[in-house]
Amino acid sequence: MDELKIYGADTLSAVGLPFADEGVRAGFPSPAQDYMESSIDLNHDLVRHPESTFYARVEGDSMSGAGVFEGDLLVVDKAVRPTTGDMAVCVLNGEFTVKFVDVGPAGVRLRPANDAYEPIRVEEGDSFEVWGVVTYVIHKVLRRK
Repeated sequence: MDELKIYGADTLSAVGLPFADEGVRAGFPSPAQDYMESSIDLNHDLVRHPESTFYARVEGDSMSGAGVFEGDLLVVDKAVRPTTGDMAVCVLNGEFTVKFVDVGPAGVRLRPANDAYEPIRVEEGDSFEVWGVVTYVIHKVLRRK
């Protein structure tokens, strides 16, 4: 099972970063902006519930098919009520894992996004909790060390 390192979110400080508010085209290039007047604060844009938001660093590859890779940073909100199909950080028998949560007539199933792994069925008697819902995934485009 993948492991996660959990970190608290420091939302008390604001860090305004330059923001290309006209967008960045992925098609035919347009003239670059001479300067950027506005800024963006990732704490403000990525954290909806500061008191219940945490970050988790991914260890493992069970969610690679969903674009979640080892070393990625997850923004996890414990205030969001999970629904079937959500990507969530779960605690199963004392271990953290990130999976898609499926709830159906047969019970709860934790679904990886990598065919090398089988879904995990939460059995009666297992200690299980959806710890928080993943609201954002932040990862490097270039994976250089």
